[in-house]
Amino acid sequence: MATIIPFRGLRYNRDKIDDLAHVVTPPYDIIDEAAQARYYAQHPANIIRLELGLTYAEDTANNNRYSRANQYLEKWLEEKILIPESQPSLYLYEQEYLVKGQPMIRTGLVCGLKVEPYESGTTLPHEETLSKPKADRLQLMRATHSNFSSIFGLYSDPNQQVSHWMREATEKLPPDIDITDEDGESHRIWVIQNATVIQQVVNFFHDKQIYIADGHHRYETALEFAQEMREQNKPGYDYVLTTLVNVYDPGLVVLPTHRVVGNLSDLTVKSIQEQLSALFEVREVGTLDDLPQLMAQLEEHKNDHVFGMVAGEQLHFLTLRDWETAAQLLPSDRSQSWKSLDVAILDNLILDNMLGIGEAQRRSQDNLVYSRSEEWVIAQIRNRSYQLGFLLNPTQVQEIVDVAQARDKMPQKSTYFYPKLITGLIINKLDI
Repeated sequence: MATIIPFRGLRYNRDKIDDLAHVVTPPYDIIDEAAQARYYAQHPANIIRLELGLTYAEDTANNNRYSRANQYLEKWLEEKILIPESQPSLYLYEQEYLVKGQPMIRTGLVCGLKVEPYESGTTLPHEETLSKPKADRLQLMRATHSNFSSIFGLYSDPNQQVSHWMREATEKLPPDIDITDEDGESHRIWVIQNATVIQQVVNFFHDKQIYIADGHHRYETALEFAQEMREQNKPGYDYVLTTLVNVYDPGLVVLPTHRVVGNLSDLTVKSIQEQLSALFEVREVGTLDDLPQLMAQLEEHKNDHVFGMVAGEQLHFLTLRDWETAAQLLPSDRSQSWKSLDVAILDNLILDNMLGIGEAQRRSQDNLVYSRSEEWVIAQIRNRSYQLGFLLNPTQVQEIVDVAQARDKMPQKSTYFYPKLITGLIINKLDI
């Protein structure tokens, strides 16, 4: 099954960089133009120059963001701003953060993961991918032969064996990297070079499947790049920078993504309530100020296909009456695991069938916006910027695994793993 390896990661030289927090960023796919400019200005060696370089009107096929990324990389290696590990290593990665005021710690294993076609069943996706982001990442890999942002993968280890081995190897050592990022979240890295521990961890994954949580585009790009290199008789490019987190890790958090609807003509609260009543029990639970009580009720019934609806000045609690009946109305080519998802029920039975917001409209977001903040949803309905808000429970990790094992793909905006993995702590240069 899964093949992982230690690798000689590139890390910033602490003799050259006073504060590592000034050279790291979030993953490229959540960085907008304003943030990109801010990271450029933050430090001349910020990872943004490698991961998401600026583009210019005068760019050519030979002088562009990708070629410049490689120039920076080679320059920083020559100047020892980046230095490779002395020997192949695994890495223990701790992230400490808050969720609704509660401190959490998520533990990950940073390694090289062998890329294999999904059909092999070794690594399974749960999301669809788009061609444009993959083309961008492929050009960057061709230019630099490197991974700058890590894949985020999940694996099953109910006995926490991998975590135990890693902590045994590092328990008396200070972290090799210890920074606090711009959001106040802590990131700690320990380098593991103990040969016995490395072999234990590598052997553990021989019969394990990996489920991609984040980084589907990067994984598929790495697979394509590896194939290109094999065709050029250049083996050894089959591994991608990956952070693996145990599905049983107490710090593994998935946040919900709520839906807000607007710009629909002839929509009234009464009309949507009448349509909903065919499939749902609709119960009024209070005014917009009663949001905490509504969210508590959602959490209490997280296994019952329930939703919060924000309409006018009122909050409503929706409970699916009969999943079997509802499942018959969902796309017939989807798995039972997919049909059991709250987001599938909401997107298809309410947004599509009742409000006319189909898959194409959900992608274009003409009548729909997404938010991870229930308070933001309330604010949009209160100030009448939108007509309806729908609040969800988070997708459960086991549901993600079940959909992946069914060889199915989650609906759009089903999962948000929090926090994101930071970019720039460890770089995987494939030809070192």
